Amino acid sequence: MSDRENEPQDPAQIRRTALYLTLAQVPSGKVVSYGQLAELAGLGRAARWVGRTLSQLPTDSKLPWHRVLGAGGRISLAAGTPSGDEQRARLRVEGISILNNRVDIRRHGWRPMEHSG
Repeated sequence: MSDRENEPQDPAQIRRTALYLTLAQVPSGKVVSYGQLAELAGLGRAARWVGRTLSQLPTDSKLPWHRVLGAGGRISLAAGTPSGDEQRARLRVEGISILNNRVDIRRHGWRPMEHSG
């Protein structure tokens, strides 16, 4: 009698779920770094893993992957690439200004503790 719902998830799936649940909370008009997202999701210092995992999202994903940036607000997807151009367009639609390939983290950075009351 195998009940799939009671079977433990594999560790990789648990990590991805934690990442996706945390990313889904980043509000419109706010950004987060790969490293900050890893920390908030309880994944420690896994910034590169976060980047790799997000790069594998399906193209129709509803997760706000475009709100995740490199350290210091740097946009890590190259301008002129489909994903890089889409990221910049989505950020601008949300009222986030980009200057010298960077977003002002002090102005647009997501600080969940400030928003939770």
